[in-house]
Amino acid sequence: MTVKDLQTLYDYSYWANTKLLGVVCQLTPEQFTQSVAGSYGSVRNTLVHILSAEWGWLDRCGGPPRGAQLKADDFPTLQSVVDAWTRVEAYVREFLSTLRDEDLARNVEFTLGNAPKQSMALGELMHHAAVHAVHHRGQVALLLRVLGCTPGNFDLLIYYGEKHAASSAG
Repeated sequence: MTVKDLQTLYDYSYWANTKLLGVVCQLTPEQFTQSVAGSYGSVRNTLVHILSAEWGWLDRCGGPPRGAQLKADDFPTLQSVVDAWTRVEAYVREFLSTLRDEDLARNVEFTLGNAPKQSMALGELMHHAAVHAVHHRGQVALLLRVLGCTPGNFDLLIYYGEKHAASSAG
């Protein structure tokens, strides 16, 4: 894995977020916070979980501190989530721009809840954070369907296809 690989993965992640949030904005404020199903209950709660986890892993790896886990109730509107995500995206992009490939092998110590301290390579943790977002975006897509919206296709294959089409046209 290289820094360029991680940058590409996060480029995809933010592209997919934009696609997904473009559909989430069709929800009423009540639907956005409505308990529907899944691990986190609502679209809002699941989005805040993704955001909190991404920022948390970035913090553990040496990026800007997040502080305590983000709470869904602190994000009453989609715009409040989008504003926070815009900041975190900038943090991630800035952090990745400072790394060299050899930095990705640096061990980072972390804990999950009350579990014993663990250690893993920085590159693996940042890779995990991006893949974690993919998993939960899929959950949000299902919640959107339950709420009567069609989330569209934000698969990596579609991202690469759009990217290649844009480079061919330009």
